[in-house]
Amino acid sequence: MGTGATTAEAGPLTGFVIGVTADRRRDELTALLERRGARVTGAPAMRIVPIEDDVALRRATEACLTRPLDYVVATTGVGWRGWMSAAEGWGHGARLAELCRAATVLSRGPKATGAVRASGLAETWSPRTEGCDELLSWMLARGVRGRRIAVQEHGAPADGFAAALRDHGAQVIEVRVYRWAPPPDPEAVRRLAEQTARREVHALTFTSAPAIGYFLEAARVAGLREEVLTALRGAVVPVCVGPLCARPLEDLGVPAVRPERGRLGALVRTLTETLPARGRRELRAGGRDMALQGSALLVGGESIWLPPVPAALLHALAERPGRVLSRPDLLRRVWADSPPDEHAVEAAVARLRHGLGAYAGLVRTVPKRGYRLAVDG
Repeated sequence: MGTGATTAEAGPLTGFVIGVTADRRRDELTALLERRGARVTGAPAMRIVPIEDDVALRRATEACLTRPLDYVVATTGVGWRGWMSAAEGWGHGARLAELCRAATVLSRGPKATGAVRASGLAETWSPRTEGCDELLSWMLARGVRGRRIAVQEHGAPADGFAAALRDHGAQVIEVRVYRWAPPPDPEAVRRLAEQTARREVHALTFTSAPAIGYFLEAARVAGLREEVLTALRGAVVPVCVGPLCARPLEDLGVPAVRPERGRLGALVRTLTETLPARGRRELRAGGRDMALQGSALLVGGESIWLPPVPAALLHALAERPGRVLSRPDLLRRVWADSPPDEHAVEAAVARLRHGLGAYAGLVRTVPKRGYRLAVDG
């Protein structure tokens, strides 16, 4: 991670390091975050792999075409688009669209809804929770016995969904378009888990529930699962694209931040609102207004990025601007998990002053007592 001052105008996320675990649309999300000043650590936690042998997909599609459908369930946007595209390529696009139009179309969440509408169809209903359990309850309340139902599945079969429909007398055709697979670069995911455990990232973004599972598994293999969960319950903000995505974390007692609408743009806006509110401190020193935000000191149009430990040290001093903090105090605040000896404080102060450059005088030594920020007032 680079350090030093830049003269580019600071954005709302300048100073924050954000981990991106997405596979699909990773570049788009990264660009949106960097455009707002963030630095991004990318480590796709899983891959979305199209079914290599599309014989099963074609057979499922042709089974749908033999006679009318009563219900069609869209579970993901990418899966629905892939199915419609494959059907069109086989010359079945018009017939499949005709059958869907005559059926009751249900969509699991906003992404699936958007894909259904983009294909020229309209959904009858979509659960607010984006959960298959609510979808199932809705269908069972209306009766499914004898009904013919096509379920476009996501990366893994929906837990018990098709089986529950069959148990209630429905004929279910499962349409699986892609599968989830382990990450393309497991080492990158391990490094992101280490950065999370050390609080070197300020937020982690997740766009699917399986990515959370793969990420936590990588942390477990590295012996860091509990440290990562502790970080996500405190200093590192987990941001999920929607409630279904957030569920694996919330089941582990990790409160996740999420936007009201499950879109990348909404996720970025949520980050832009959340991180500065949690990690920004206003200062005034030498007659100048300053802001400490994430790992950067903002002075006018200048942003000075600092390494993780010096940045944490500056935050600790900024919690009590002008007051002296002793070396033991700083050890407890900055190295709470594994405090070294007091010489580490001196070394970190030296690195902090070096990183601050022209503003090194902001950190003052108080002989035999400790350090303080030289703020006005």
